[in-house]
Amino acid sequence: MKPSKTFNQFSVGLTGGIGSGKSLVADQFAKLGAAVIDTDLIAHQLTGVGGAAMPAIRETFGDSFLTSEGALDRAAMRTHVFSDPSARKQLESILHPMIATQTRAQAASATGDYLMFVVPLLTESGQWKNRVDRVLVVDCPESLQLSRVMQRNQLSAEAVQSIMNTQATRAARLAIADDVIVNDGALANVTDAVLRLHERYQRLAAKK
Repeated sequence: MKPSKTFNQFSVGLTGGIGSGKSLVADQFAKLGAAVIDTDLIAHQLTGVGGAAMPAIRETFGDSFLTSEGALDRAAMRTHVFSDPSARKQLESILHPMIATQTRAQAASATGDYLMFVVPLLTESGQWKNRVDRVLVVDCPESLQLSRVMQRNQLSAEAVQSIMNTQATRAARLAIADDVIVNDGALANVTDAVLRLHERYQRLAAKK
């Protein structure tokens, strides 16, 4: 087991490509007693109406990247940062410190059996892999990722593929995984895998 350098409690980093089913898996762990901290949800809260990140985003990018209600226009920003890497870095410089602060605060007050952090870009991060005790990857064929996101987000195949191209490859995610859950559409298999891992994580948490 890798030593956790950040959290006193046993911790798991949950990741996977877009459309892999991270939220489905995280929800199941939460129902079993894990303290789930979703960094993507934190980012959505920060960029929603009245979100703490919105003043800086508005000052940096202008009103054209805000909805009429004052939230981040995610579609417009997604298109912008995909075409302009410097804009992506600007957005990250605003959001990442705020996300880190909120993540630490939620971890400090968590009361579950162990901590589970949902981090979509964990593989791409040079830090998260060393912060948690285990890395859990939700895996599925890329063709399934494509079809799921097209249906869920009403995006074209080209748009979804462009998002996938900015993320780590399936092979890269699997290479850093301590544990893997395959979500290829068989929900019963996912549920069984979650239960087995939850019981294992409980045992590991008890030893820490």
